[in-house]
Amino acid sequence: MHVTVRDLARFKQEGRKFVMLTAYDHLTAGILDEADVPVILVGDSLAQVMLGYETTLPVTMDEMLHHTKAVARGAGRAMVVADMPFGSYQTSLDEGFASAVRFLKEGGAQAVKLEGAQVELTHRLVDHGIPVMAHLGLTPQSVHALGGYRVQGRSREAADRLASDARSMAKAGAFSLVLEAIPAPVAAEITRSLAIPTIGIGAGGGCDAQVLVITDLLGLGSGKAPKFVKQYANLRSTAVDAVTQFTNEVQTGSFPDDSHIYR
Repeated sequence: MHVTVRDLARFKQEGRKFVMLTAYDHLTAGILDEADVPVILVGDSLAQVMLGYETTLPVTMDEMLHHTKAVARGAGRAMVVADMPFGSYQTSLDEGFASAVRFLKEGGAQAVKLEGAQVELTHRLVDHGIPVMAHLGLTPQSVHALGGYRVQGRSREAADRLASDARSMAKAGAFSLVLEAIPAPVAAEITRSLAIPTIGIGAGGGCDAQVLVITDLLGLGSGKAPKFVKQYANLRSTAVDAVTQFTNEVQTGSFPDDSHIYR
């Protein structure tokens, strides 16, 4: 039985902190499921993490669906949330509705995530039985409009606007809200004001839950990680060492040895 929106609402009511992590394939989804991660996000961060794009903007519906299907096959218990990619819902409500239906019907997701204050679309999706996770603050699909990956909500006016948008999305029926790259006191204030759980990423410990990109958490990426990332392992280094050792053993003739051949 999958984790549901009712479970997340209960976590909030009980004051129980929870986590969400990204996954982009069957293998990773299975690992997160074994670790009892209740929510898996098939993030449009797929664009950068797996496909090598510079931003999230180029990733397509077909690419997102392909990876969502793989994650859904690997997640036995976790709720699978699919990120609606740029261009799949901005043109019209009809387009947004059709895209969301595809994620549930074809992709096997249990919910979709929308960036920005998509009030009308959220109303429509929720009215038709499609759970919506909202996303405010730093919204990567708006990177050009925001002038880069900058902390949002620093001024009182900006913080008030975020709080207003959060209330609007909750009223529209969103079951949870991602708050990205905003000052911790602002996120805590928004969290206290809402009945739905907030999920922070660079938004401090006052949120009801926390999310990280799985490759950041495991130390698989290259380059400098954002300030809010805590690296819990260094698997990139471990992988490089393993491949280097394999290469050396092949070159010296010590692999394969007698225990790794058939007779």
